[in-house]
Amino acid sequence: MNAQANKKVTTGIILTLSAMVLIWVTAAFIGALNQVDWQVGELMRQYMVATGMMNPIHTLVDYYSHIKGIEYLICVAFFVAFPVFVKYINHEKKPVPVQR
Repeated sequence: MNAQANKKVTTGIILTLSAMVLIWVTAAFIGALNQVDWQVGELMRQYMVATGMMNPIHTLVDYYSHIKGIEYLICVAFFVAFPVFVKYINHEKKPVPVQR
């Protein structure tokens, strides 16, 4: 076999394997959607819980702990942004000389 034939065979194998993986992923996704009654949001929530990106909130204390962290981030952002904003607002404008 020459190099051109080897390249065509390799391309064919790669395309076949890619198509098989695409079919498998599509079947898995459709099966998962069927399991959650075709609710994409619920499927994403289950995925995030399963991978540890999101923890389930069972009690009010869990919820408050989650909100408290977000509140601290908002406070830090405000404490940085407010002085910068006040400095920007109170900035004195320099007079522009006009030529006649």
